[in-house]
Amino acid sequence: MAKKTVATLQGSSKRLTKAIKMVKSPKTGAYTFVEQVMSPELVNDWLSKK
Repeated sequence: MAKKTVATLQGSSKRLTKAIKMVKSPKTGAYTFVEQVMSPELVNDWLSKK
């Protein structure tokens, strides 16, 4: 039974990308890192947003 469950999980996996962006805090002026896991098609749109 466990083998069937593992095979099902592997077959339905999606390709994901972890994007990391540096964002400057308007209050302190320090840079922070914002991370998000998403589909590779959405990375450029997410990085271009402010």
